[in-house]
Amino acid sequence: MRYQLVLQWSATSVSDLDALVSMEDVLESSLPPSLAFVDGHDVGADEMNIFVYTDDPLRGYEAAAELLGAHAGWPGVRAAYRLEDEEAYVTVWPEGLEHFSVT
Repeated sequence: MRYQLVLQWSATSVSDLDALVSMEDVLESSLPPSLAFVDGHDVGADEMNIFVYTDDPLRGYEAAAELLGAHAGWPGVRAAYRLEDEEAYVTVWPEGLEHFSVT
């Protein structure tokens, strides 16, 4: 799979990590393997990320949004993707997001 899709949230507490793990579990068990696979998560400088590999990052994001849209942690999501070997991210969500990085 050529693209890395990153789903990102602000992290401020241990309960945020619990929510992240819960959302990651849903994605791992529900994303069709032909569309995407979850490659783990990380927690860094006030942010947490779920990494998803896919050949179609927009469909991957839409599938994640469908699966996690009702989850309490979903509303704060930021999402972007990049080619696996590239540095620059293309933002997906929210509309108008100009800068995205993984620290």
